[in-house]
Amino acid sequence: MGLISSGIDGVRAFELPMGVWADGGVVAEPRVCLVKWRSAWVDKVHQVYVNGRYAGATVDGEQRQMLVHAPNCFDRAVRVEVFAVEPDEADVDFGEAIERSEGDSGRVKISLLRSQRLPAGARFEVYFNEGNGEIDYENPIGGGQVWGCWQDKAGLGLARFGEVDFGYEWAAGAGFGRGSFGSGEFGADADIIEWVSPALDAGVYRFGVKVIDEKGNESAASETVDATVIPAARPAKGLSVLSFDTETNELVLGMSGGQ
Repeated sequence: MGLISSGIDGVRAFELPMGVWADGGVVAEPRVCLVKWRSAWVDKVHQVYVNGRYAGATVDGEQRQMLVHAPNCFDRAVRVEVFAVEPDEADVDFGEAIERSEGDSGRVKISLLRSQRLPAGARFEVYFNEGNGEIDYENPIGGGQVWGCWQDKAGLGLARFGEVDFGYEWAAGAGFGRGSFGSGEFGADADIIEWVSPALDAGVYRFGVKVIDEKGNESAASETVDATVIPAARPAKGLSVLSFDTETNELVLGMSGGQ
């Protein structure tokens, strides 16, 4: 059945210090957080995900809190999500099914089909337009090797000659249904290479990818559509309560030191 997000609200996360100094300072490591929530589901268990990664599941349908570890992340807020699942799916990691924008973290992910048609020794390079104008193909911002090791590449004479399909000799091919189904040659599904950009400022970006062989010959560029990047809000630091109106239930926060 998968993840259920409806019927769950009031999700709150509290960082639990390992100790408190005399002046009120705390020892934060190893960053254990207590996550609490409300849920209408009593016949299901709940899973908690931290930044899209499976962090654990409850033991029954009544549990409404869990301890999880939070990463040391000082440049963006940590995202904590709670979902309901069927009891027999408690240990299933549904992280890939969580809908999220790559722009949430200020990064863009590009996928490249590692087809067996790409030559041995090839590399790929990624270019972008810096958020404005045309893509700059003179200065790549990243890339990598298409084939991490020679065993991944299929071809005549690349494995035990004559013992497999002619022209498709290789030791570590993905195999039927084990890669990007339907993208590679029939019965030899291709892998997907994923490249993640550095953190980007807010803007609209376009990227281009070229494949370059060992002799320096370049393929035609494959370009992406416009990708809107909205970096996540930076964590709040130094907040203090300025006032609270009991009649309107209005809370006013401000930065410490009057900022």
